[in-house]
Amino acid sequence: MNKNEDLLKRREIIRLGGGEEKIKKQHEAGKLTARERIDLLLDEGTFIEIDDHVKHRSTYFGLDKKVFPADGVVTGLGKINGRNVAIFSQDFTVQGGSLGEMHAKKIAKIQDMAMKLGIPIIGINDSGGARIQEGVDSLYGYGEIFYRNTMASGVIPQITVIAGPCAGGAVYSPAITDFVLMVDKTSKMFITGPEVIKAVTGENVTQEALGGALVHNSKSGVAHFMAKDEKEMVEMVKKLLSYLPSNNMEEPPLSEPVELQADPSLNTIVPEDAHKPYDMLEVIRRVVDPNSFFEVHSKFARSMIVGFARINGRSVGIVANQPKVLAGVLDIDSSDKAARFIRFLDSFNIPIITFVDTPGFLPGTSQEYGGIIRHGAKLLYAYSEASVPKITVITHKAYGGAYIAMGSKHLGADLVLAWPSAEVAVMGAEGAANIIFRKEIKASKEPEKTRKEKIKEYSDAFSNPYVAASRGYVDTVILPSETRKYLVKGLETLATKAESKPSKKHGNIPL
Repeated sequence: MNKNEDLLKRREIIRLGGGEEKIKKQHEAGKLTARERIDLLLDEGTFIEIDDHVKHRSTYFGLDKKVFPADGVVTGLGKINGRNVAIFSQDFTVQGGSLGEMHAKKIAKIQDMAMKLGIPIIGINDSGGARIQEGVDSLYGYGEIFYRNTMASGVIPQITVIAGPCAGGAVYSPAITDFVLMVDKTSKMFITGPEVIKAVTGENVTQEALGGALVHNSKSGVAHFMAKDEKEMVEMVKKLLSYLPSNNMEEPPLSEPVELQADPSLNTIVPEDAHKPYDMLEVIRRVVDPNSFFEVHSKFARSMIVGFARINGRSVGIVANQPKVLAGVLDIDSSDKAARFIRFLDSFNIPIITFVDTPGFLPGTSQEYGGIIRHGAKLLYAYSEASVPKITVITHKAYGGAYIAMGSKHLGADLVLAWPSAEVAVMGAEGAANIIFRKEIKASKEPEKTRKEKIKEYSDAFSNPYVAASRGYVDTVILPSETRKYLVKGLETLATKAESKPSKKHGNIPL
């Protein structure tokens, strides 16, 4: 066998990973292989593999007699829709995709390359966890990866796909990255498995109930997207990248401008009855470019909406209360959800558009004991810190501290617009009247009639946008149908915004 033939043979061994039988089992489990995932995600013919000949060098427990092709992870560079990306994809067919010293070094190397090149990095996780036979070298490997995740945060977009198991310490790399995508039924994430939980607590729990895609998308908030299969997951990654710049020194990509007529249906979307909800998603979709809204965290903390969209071709981030869910209140999870998204947008030069309709922070001992003060402060901090263009639209209720927290002028919003239906006040008219006029209502011969009169008195005085507008806290009051026009003009004007912040190492966000 000559040297060329030897290379081709080595390539074939590497390409097959754990071998035909293991590949068959991977497919039977409803999963693609590491290389199939890369081929599906990247533009055809663009993948340049790096470190395909890397081998582990452990001699413990007979590892010196085993061959792990590509050491269980495929790494390299390629393009998605013509844009450069870095990628790694763990290979479950090779030793369960377990992470050892050299496996980790391959990932760390591609992380370093992504930073040097200023390009997004996509990690596809499908691993049983640390390679136990390599002991502390596996732990060293995770630490190196976590450190690089942290250094890359806010510099390049980091996207994680959980395409199989991701257990133990391995979960912390995805948790540091910007977005986590999971595949229904096949993705799993947990710190301790069901067996350990049963041994320690006696609790019986399945892997799916403990750390499946639905759990992390709806309950824990660890994951941002859930795909029905790996092909849908690939499309989600591509769509997500289309809104993002390659690094923090670039502006987001521009699409073709879209001319839209004003939508008169917006003028009646807020019901006259303040107790009737409406769908803020409908407001968003009628204002942004057609079919451009891409919701993030759609199943988690649903009283808050966050996502990407385009307005006249410009990439923007949307943050909005959802009056259909808990009247759009701010609670622990919705505050965290919005704050983290705002910080991402600010890191990557994406303007923030906020739609406000909230009656306040959610009351109750569970929220107070859970630290609603601390979590709500994250939202205040995120808006205050953000230096990108910030435009706020108050559609209806904007009460108390929640009004301030939702991108108010007081936290640095550049342009605050209000609909005629907006109510900017300390609290709702009913609650305020019951407090302010308590004595008059109690002393009245017809207390219910007096209460209604006082509610109207307070409502006429404060339940409107005009008092706030008279103070300059609202820049102008607009017809709802004019919203898109004002957003388009506002974004164009604010494109040259330059804002300096105090010199400091970094702030101390109330984590």
